Amino acid sequence: MKKNEFHEEFIKGIWRDNPVFVQVLGMCPMLAVTNSAINAIAMGMATFFVLVGSSFLVSTFRHLIPKQVRISCFIIIIATFVTIADYTLLALVPAVHKELGAFIPLIVANCLILGRQEAFASRYPTKLAVMDAMGMASGFLLALLSLGSVREILGDGALFGMKLFGENFEPWVIMILPPGGFLTLGVILLFFNWFRLKKDEFLEDVAAAERGGN
Repeated sequence: MKKNEFHEEFIKGIWRDNPVFVQVLGMCPMLAVTNSAINAIAMGMATFFVLVGSSFLVSTFRHLIPKQVRISCFIIIIATFVTIADYTLLALVPAVHKELGAFIPLIVANCLILGRQEAFASRYPTKLAVMDAMGMASGFLLALLSLGSVREILGDGALFGMKLFGENFEPWVIMILPPGGFLTLGVILLFFNWFRLKKDEFLEDVAAAERGGN
C-alpha cells in the first residue's frame, strides 16, 4: 500500500467526503451539543476514539466475524468503546459530561460509526481502515468545532468560556438554542456547497483552456 493511498483515505473524510458537510450524517449530536466549543470538542474527541478503536478491531477480526451476525458484533464492539469514553469523560471532566448528557451513550447509534464499519472497516486492511476512521472522525470533529465556535461566539460573546467582547455586546440568544443550530448549519452547508461549485467550475475552465490550447 502506497503512502499516498493512506493520505487519500485520511483527507477524503476531512473535505471531499466530510461526514457532516457532504454526507450529512450524525446530525443529532451535531445540532444538540454544539452550543459551546468545549462541548463540541468533547463530543468530537469521544466520537474520534470510538470510531478509530472500533474500526481497528472490526478490520483486524473481519475474517473471523460471521456475516450473519456482523451488525450485532459491530454494535458490541462500538458499545465497548463508547462505555470507555463515557466513563473517561465522567472521571476527567464531569461538568462537560453532565452537559453532554445522554448524547455520549447515543454514540452507539451514530450512523456514521456503524456505517464506516459496514462499508469500510469490515472490507479493508487494518491500516487503511484506521486511516479512513481517522479522516472521518477528524472531519466530524472539525464540523462540530466549526458549529460550536460560531454558536458560542454569537450566542454568548465568548469562546471556550473566555469573553471576547465588551459589556455592550448583546448576545444572540437564539444561537445557543436549537433553532440557532439549524441556522448555523444551514449557512455553513451553503458556503461549503458554494465553494465546491466554484472549484468545479474552475477545474472545468482549466480543462477547457487546455483543450483549446491543444
